[in-house]
Amino acid sequence: MNVDIKMLAKHLRLSISTVSRALRDSYEISAKTKQRVKEMAAQLNYQPNPYASSLRKNKSKTIAVVIPEITNNFFALAINGIEYISQEKKYHVLIYLTHESLLKEIEVANHLQNGRVDGVLLSLSAETNKYDHLVNLKATGIPVVFFDRICESIPGSCITTDDFEGGFAATEHLILCKCKKIAYLDLSRHLSISSKRMQGYVAALNKHNIHVDERLIMQFSNDVSANEEVITDALDSSDRPDGIFASVEKLAIASYNVCEKLKINIPEQVKIIGFSNLEISSLLNPSLSTITQPAYEIGKQAALQLLRYLEKKNMTDVHETIILKSTLIPRGSTKVTSFK
Repeated sequence: MNVDIKMLAKHLRLSISTVSRALRDSYEISAKTKQRVKEMAAQLNYQPNPYASSLRKNKSKTIAVVIPEITNNFFALAINGIEYISQEKKYHVLIYLTHESLLKEIEVANHLQNGRVDGVLLSLSAETNKYDHLVNLKATGIPVVFFDRICESIPGSCITTDDFEGGFAATEHLILCKCKKIAYLDLSRHLSISSKRMQGYVAALNKHNIHVDERLIMQFSNDVSANEEVITDALDSSDRPDGIFASVEKLAIASYNVCEKLKINIPEQVKIIGFSNLEISSLLNPSLSTITQPAYEIGKQAALQLLRYLEKKNMTDVHETIILKSTLIPRGSTKVTSFK
């Protein structure tokens, strides 16, 4: 039976990263622990992967960008920012799509352990609720920087926006536009962006003494048809919400589609705001009010941080979180009219 680094760590009751550093003779690990690891490795006949090791010593000048989808305009803009920095530094970029699937994310993470890339920029899938595959990836010595959809349980660098503040601003904007029954459309309870945007939503309701109705906090998936069915049920009701806060772009567009189907007038009968970097937001009918993230800058900062790791080996344990500001852009979908 082949013994891998994960099994070796289990026998030693040490973390994978500690075992990996000990085997690399890292200055961060004590001589006593290094000796213990090497003795157990010899006892279990552990053989490191020479292919992956040699590739990491001889840099590939390639970084991987792992994202949940490409249809979201945020990720298209972020990739442009990543490409700009990577080209300046003469690095190639490989794009991997997880299609919001945890299994696909695990598959990609395992694939990247072979050493074909020098570092990874990653934004979590909506299904990701466990992180062993990412711990294992980092344990191989490949630096990982999270952006937008970050993993707070794994120490490391993260580049994101202030999702709580964005959620608060979106909800308060609807309240100031005379909405009293505001629905929050949530993509995933696992993602930090979703939980923080929802916390901002709740905080704004509390500030304005509006009761938090759990029935108005609605869960969605990556299934477009199923999402539109849930929104249809909510809007095709005598007790329908008068405001919608879509936590991600696709749910704002789904809300527009349902309103068109049900002949519900935006903004007279329902007002809509969403997190979106959609370039045609101003061209929709009516134009969509948005919380717009600095996607291009987030991509640039993520790439810069990863390249700092790659250029300075002693930075592998630096934990830095960079938070960039998003912008509230009011448009026609939340306009106050005489019909309200």
